[in-house]
Amino acid sequence: MTSANHTIECRFYEELNDHLPPHRRKHSFTVDFKGEPAAGELIAALGVPLDEVDLLLVNGESTVFERRLKGGERVAVYPLFEQFDITPIVRLPGRPLCPKFH
Repeated sequence: MTSANHTIECRFYEELNDHLPPHRRKHSFTVDFKGEPAAGELIAALGVPLDEVDLLLVNGESTVFERRLKGGERVAVYPLFEQFDITPIVRLPGRPLCPKFH
């Protein structure tokens, strides 16, 4: 692992914003880090529970939590989808949807 500083651009969507401080909600922001952390480690370090993430995109491609970040990436993190079937593009392990009461 290197000691150089790296930066990525992050964007969290919908209810995942509830886990972020107000100044990071509902828009892209940069995150500085050292080494090559896994995307899941970085998401969890920002305070977002991984079990609430349904889709993780790095540079527009679906990936897994174990994907190593090197700097310069764009990371988009989406909550559970309830209206759309995104199964064909999701690389994260599947899990049942939470029941919703209307």
